Amino acid sequence: MVGRWVLIPGVICGYRGEEIENPLMQRIRRLDKLIDELARGKKMNSILRG
Repeated sequence: MVGRWVLIPGVICGYRGEEIENPLMQRIRRLDKLIDELARGKKMNSILRG
């Protein structure tokens, strides 16, 4: 899972994931998006595009 963080695309909490400068904050935001998408019933493969 560690190397696959970059596969979570899109806007995360109002910011583009690629534009967040702080690496720790980028991981936190992407994890938040991952949890939200899983809670909505999406499958992991559809979230982690790649």
